[in-house]
Amino acid sequence: MGFLSNKISRDDVKPGDHIYSWRQAYIYAHHGIYVGDGQVNHFTRGDGQETGTGTFLDNIIVSSSHNHGDNPCPNCGDRSNLGGVISSCLECFLAGGDLYVFEYSVSPAIFLAKPRGGVCTIASSDPPEEVIYRANFLLQNGFGVYNVFKNNCEDFAIYCKTGLLVANTDVGRSGQAASIVAAASVLLSSPLRFVAGFGGLAVAGYGMYCTSRLVSDIGMRWDVSKVPVERLVADVERLVTDVADKSEMEAKSEEKKTT
Repeated sequence: MGFLSNKISRDDVKPGDHIYSWRQAYIYAHHGIYVGDGQVNHFTRGDGQETGTGTFLDNIIVSSSHNHGDNPCPNCGDRSNLGGVISSCLECFLAGGDLYVFEYSVSPAIFLAKPRGGVCTIASSDPPEEVIYRANFLLQNGFGVYNVFKNNCEDFAIYCKTGLLVANTDVGRSGQAASIVAAASVLLSSPLRFVAGFGGLAVAGYGMYCTSRLVSDIGMRWDVSKVPVERLVADVERLVTDVADKSEMEAKSEEKKTT
């Protein structure tokens, strides 16, 4: 694994590793946890399972489960329409792409030297056995509803590695999502209009981009807490029940109004 690339060979991957593979001509990466025996647990957008963004991204980010067409994988079968946390063989996870490992405990200098989000974090990883336990527990119990900005495949993998959750935010733990938000902030930032010259504009813009990425990293944020995976699942189930109960009450209320 080099300084500018986290690419590794299949022989080097270890149980508990947070791995990823680029999709759609390097537009985004799909993330998961290698749990051993050639299997990867990962959080996917399935048919009808994800929350869309309402933007052009919905046309780019399709289901991350590999579609084999008429020749399903002998190990996994056809999982292209499955959503939520699923287990796939490593080859299906990679979907023909290269294998990369997500880095933990990097220094701020290394973090900023890699301008592409979603490849490393300043946060520390828990031991492999804890990581695999969380990944397998969530495989059986789910990780909530997919959302490209708030709860995506990278969020799943980072939680499995760290046990950290962000409280009440519009952007989750994902470095890819943070990079998109940071870039958008730079483009829309009014102070940059007062920077003279293209060179000054580029330097100021890149500085703002890097600062936004750094303060959004899971290892730098103040609004994070360690949450046991059992409590996470219980909270998600409670939220789903509350939403269902609220919907039922609203339906009954509307029914009374019409009678």
